[in-house]
Amino acid sequence: MADTVRIESIGAQGDGIAETPQGRVFVPFTVPGDLVRVSGGRLVEVLEPGPSRVGPACAHFGDCGGCDLQTWRADELLAWKRQRVVQTLAHRALTTDVAPVVATPAGERRRARLALTRDGEQVLLGFRARESHRIVNLDACPLLSPALAALVPALRTIAKGDAVFEITDTESGVDLILEQRNEPNAAMRSVLARFAAIHRVARVSWRSEDNEEPELAAQLATPVLRFGGVAVDLPSGAFVQASPTAEAALLAEVEVAAKGAKRVADLYAGCGAFALPLASLAAVHAVEGNAAAARALEQAARRANLRVTVENRDLSRRPLQGDELKKIDLVVLDPPRAGAKEQCDALARSKVATIAYVSCNPATFARDVRTLVDGGYRLERVVPVDQFLWSAHVELVAILRR
Repeated sequence: MADTVRIESIGAQGDGIAETPQGRVFVPFTVPGDLVRVSGGRLVEVLEPGPSRVGPACAHFGDCGGCDLQTWRADELLAWKRQRVVQTLAHRALTTDVAPVVATPAGERRRARLALTRDGEQVLLGFRARESHRIVNLDACPLLSPALAALVPALRTIAKGDAVFEITDTESGVDLILEQRNEPNAAMRSVLARFAAIHRVARVSWRSEDNEEPELAAQLATPVLRFGGVAVDLPSGAFVQASPTAEAALLAEVEVAAKGAKRVADLYAGCGAFALPLASLAAVHAVEGNAAAARALEQAARRANLRVTVENRDLSRRPLQGDELKKIDLVVLDPPRAGAKEQCDALARSKVATIAYVSCNPATFARDVRTLVDGGYRLERVVPVDQFLWSAHVELVAILRR
């Protein structure tokens, strides 16, 4: 049986919230002010659209699980994301200047994971449905860069069974990882090589599971991205920011923090998105836990003759401590979603003057900043960045000083 409810607000996961005599009801794909029919937590019908509802930008909205908030007016969505950051900080008794959210455009997402399955004669390729393993058959995605969007239809032709494609748009072509159970045989490798040549795919790699090291299957060019004008040969599966606009916004704030610094430690440095641009301002020691990423960064810095040293090190187990931090003016942190608890414990005991913290998880960011503030730092400024358009996700960059 369906109930009729009015959406009053949006929860942290992006679901609309309606207050009823029986308690809160969470309804996906809604916006404040919507009058909707809902059954079992699923949206049945929008009876009366709220004043901030707009038309969806994608034909798959409501089925694909990627863009829950696509029908919310952009200015209100960005204001909500900013308020989420403010509230998350307040939960840890933290207050500071939180800037307006930096918006990013559609059509520039440069990395994605798509799943494929065969249902009889039909090949289904796309993102997963909301809270499901079901694949939404993708016709087009307004988020993807032109190169990735153009490649999607062709991906249907190269997998014989269930598979996942991880695709990254680089300067020299798309970097493609094929995840499937069976290792490609010689005939399949020939197919992959022809596919790469026809569709401007720089490299094709294979692995059986997401956490495995990819194995090269075919390569026409080395996938390259530039950070601060420095070319980096990307390892297969390397982490890069999803949006170039978001990356530029994060870097701009990190560079503000770096003014006057002579010695910088870039922690969780990846392939050098911050370390390489900062090397024009200061000497940089970059620390990265992934060995392939650390090698790529070191090679790029050496070719460019930059003041960058690189260390492959697991910072969750071996954070930089005491003497290692003594001569550092600025620490840049860009940890995974779990945050940088151990490293922030050490920084709170240090004399490092400035920290630039880049985060993809406001909750762990606030936890870590609480530690730093208790250790004598002042949270000077936070800039949220809307890297994942139309989702509940928000990234941010902050500056802390002693």
